[in-house]
Amino acid sequence: MLRLHAAVVAVLAAALLAPAARADDANHTLTAVAGLQVGQLTLTERPTGCTVVLAPPDGAVAGVDVRGSAPGTRETDLLNPINLVQKVNAIVLSGGSAFGLDAASGVMKWLDEHHRGYDVGITKVPIVPAAILFDLGVGGSAAIRPTADCGYRAAEAATGGPVAEGNVGAGAGATVGKLGGPDRAMKSGLGSAAITLPNGLVVAALVAVNAVGDVIDPATGKVVAGVRTPDGTGLADARVLIRSGALFAPRPGRNTTIGVVATNAKLTKVEATKMAQMAQDGLARAISPVHTMGDGDTVFALATGTFAGEANVTLVGALGADAMADAIVRAARMATGIPGLPAARDLEKRQ
Repeated sequence: MLRLHAAVVAVLAAALLAPAARADDANHTLTAVAGLQVGQLTLTERPTGCTVVLAPPDGAVAGVDVRGSAPGTRETDLLNPINLVQKVNAIVLSGGSAFGLDAASGVMKWLDEHHRGYDVGITKVPIVPAAILFDLGVGGSAAIRPTADCGYRAAEAATGGPVAEGNVGAGAGATVGKLGGPDRAMKSGLGSAAITLPNGLVVAALVAVNAVGDVIDPATGKVVAGVRTPDGTGLADARVLIRSGALFAPRPGRNTTIGVVATNAKLTKVEATKMAQMAQDGLARAISPVHTMGDGDTVFALATGTFAGEANVTLVGALGADAMADAIVRAARMATGIPGLPAARDLEKRQ
């Protein structure tokens, strides 16, 4: 009986972490951009992990936009359009605060073994920008955080299949709604969305949402997940709290939304940077407040260049903002609650 019970629990857990059914069987996640692969490692000791986006073997043109005031990043200066390197080999998103940046070293090791990187003549140096979020206070000891081995294993597991969402990878320990204090926050996670036009242009996003603010559905203007009412059973709405003056000041650096927006369009490094900048509009639509002193909001952009047609960067950026907003809402809706931190689905059951 005990073995049967354990098996049932495992099946239920897998179902909870699987991507929600969409209207068709198409891939509506970041890997809808052909050539990109995503691998994730979720630690079992406490909710944390890392998410790795592998570019095609010859790399992808990249850019970045950092808006939050408490970022934890690696190789973002390299992505400045005035600097030399045009392409990256992977992007790493990780939990574990600054400790989690170590996951990128493991991805570098994997890429080195597969001879991918910037050719400097005597070897190829893997280019791996990264960003982290703070989840050290969630579900266990702060000494448990992603390591270089986690990054290596995530890269090894990367595939071009639909991306798993919810309490996985960099989103495993993500939370939102901290303007009422930590006791009124909610569980969030990792989400992904893609938009494919009839002409074959694809723009997609992947995001781990660990924001100070609430997650808002732009389609309805309603809060999906965020600061709860004092009794913990409803949503207080951070926008109302702010205007009422009932504002809890979150500790700086304990939050952050980090993500990737990608396209199959041909973009220059300048255009990829603009795409990342415009994709931040998706954060502004779906998170309130956003880009605060307590967040380190960072968005990377990737362009694979496999689309045969012409793609205006304004169009690509606008689609990127839409995909990012969709992915943020999915991050909240796909999350599963943990002790002390209910998820959106838990509150919906009570209503």
